[in-house]
Amino acid sequence: MAADFVTYDEIQVGDKASFSKTISESDVYLFAGITGDFNELHVNQPAAEKSLFKSRVVHGCLADSLVSTVLGMKYPGKGTIFLEKSVSYLKPVYPGDTVTVELTVAEKRERGRVLFDVSYYNQDGTEVIKGTALVLAPRKPEE
Repeated sequence: MAADFVTYDEIQVGDKASFSKTISESDVYLFAGITGDFNELHVNQPAAEKSLFKSRVVHGCLADSLVSTVLGMKYPGKGTIFLEKSVSYLKPVYPGDTVTVELTVAEKRERGRVLFDVSYYNQDGTEVIKGTALVLAPRKPEE
């Protein structure tokens, strides 16, 4: 791909893209600092051990934010504008887990809009998050 993006006209229903990242301890603490969400489930191991999860868990929004990397940097890429997102958190993500987000073009809509089905899997192949994302895809530059 010569450009850093795929235009609306080039996008096809069924196209796929993905991105993987191992979520580190630092990622969790930095996200807590940026958002102000210091819930003990995320940052306090002794307290989290008493919870439903029996250990600290990654902020759901941190894991879910990986979708932005795919959409903004890979497919469709630079110039993509996020319009809507819907997610369901299915299973916890733990510090040290490798999360892979996979996008599939579900529908091309009018006015440059593209709907993606989005699934997130951990390193064991367990689906941990699922949802949809609606974007305004890049257009061919005027020549």
